[in-house]
Amino acid sequence: METEKHYVMRSGWLRAAILGANDGILSTASIVIGVAAASDTREPIVLAGVAGLVAGALSMAAGEYVSVSSQSDLESADLKREALELKETPESELTELAKIYQERGLSEALSMKVAEELTAHDALGAHARDELGINEISQAKPLQAAAASGGAFVFGGVLPVIVAMFGEVSLMIYLQYAFTIVFLILLGSVAAKTGGSNISKAVLRITFWGTIAMGVTALIGYLFGINMA
Repeated sequence: METEKHYVMRSGWLRAAILGANDGILSTASIVIGVAAASDTREPIVLAGVAGLVAGALSMAAGEYVSVSSQSDLESADLKREALELKETPESELTELAKIYQERGLSEALSMKVAEELTAHDALGAHARDELGINEISQAKPLQAAAASGGAFVFGGVLPVIVAMFGEVSLMIYLQYAFTIVFLILLGSVAAKTGGSNISKAVLRITFWGTIAMGVTALIGYLFGINMA
């Protein structure tokens, strides 16, 4: 019998990848737009884009790794404490597990029977899953999250840099906005398709906030419009 493949099984890397790609597109495009609003030459625009791309990718990967590592540390600490409690007060832990199943709708007798059999099979695994909510799907994976986030940032950030390298400088702000919206629409569609969610809703959400981010950055560029030529 073939194992079912659920969308939630992709949540670990998909969240980090979407966040990385979205941030890569938006932050790099916003930097380019901000500099383009204050400069009429290509070199500083491209340089700012590349610098933002490199710094952003490293920052995103490092930040994701640290964040998910902190989550992993918390999970490990809870599992160690749970293992100690299972060793010192096994009867209390058995009753606690049975109560969880009873609250989910099982009868008192069946709850205790299920708790006893799962405890005999894998006591720590049962408590990790049903008491702490930790399983192989939701468990923190720092390296996977960092790689997905950093790699996706590079992929997303390269796109505005390419536009900066080859687009007309006098139209750079408009080109960046137009291409970024297209990139965000594609990203929202792919993310929604991969995650099994509503495509229109995902596209609307990502383009709305993208437009705000780029608009604010362009405004700042104009307000501090020092000629960088």
